[in-house]
Amino acid sequence: MTPRAYAVRVAEDPADRELCFALRKEVFVAEQGVPEDIEYDEHDAGAVHVLAVAEDGVPLGTGRLLHGAAALAQGTGDPSVGSLGRLAVAREARGLGVGAALVRAIEEAARARGLTAVDLHAQTHALGFYERLGYAPYGEEYLEAGIPHQGMRRAL
Repeated sequence: MTPRAYAVRVAEDPADRELCFALRKEVFVAEQGVPEDIEYDEHDAGAVHVLAVAEDGVPLGTGRLLHGAAALAQGTGDPSVGSLGRLAVAREARGLGVGAALVRAIEEAARARGLTAVDLHAQTHALGFYERLGYAPYGEEYLEAGIPHQGMRRAL
C-alpha cells in the first residue's frame, strides 16, 4: 500500500453524493453482494454524507450520519444519538487510515448537531476497527443483509 494524501469533506453537492453512492455500490453491492435495492434508502436524502478524496480527485471512501427521526428509525432509541452507517472504503485505500478519518468526520458532524453519542451496526469482521476508535459492542449479534452484525456505541 502506497500512502496517499487525501482530504475528508462533507458531501454537499450532487456530484459528491454521486461519488459516495458509487463507492457504496462498489463495496457493498459488487464486493459483498448486498442487494442494490436495499443499499440505498429513504434516509439518504436527509443524511450527512462524508467523502474521502485523494489529491488527484479519486474517491477513496464514504460514510453517512443519520440524526433525528432517521437515527431513531435505525434503532438508536434516543434522539440525542446519531447513527453512523454505510462506511465504505475502496479496496485500494484500505489500511491507509481512510476509514478512521471518515469515522472522526462523522463524529464531528454529530457533535455539530448536538448529539451525545453515535451508534452503528458493525459487520462483525470490523469489530476490532471500531473498538480501536472507542466504540463498545452491545446486544446480540444479528444478520443484516445476510451479513453478521453487532450493535456498537461511542459517547461523544
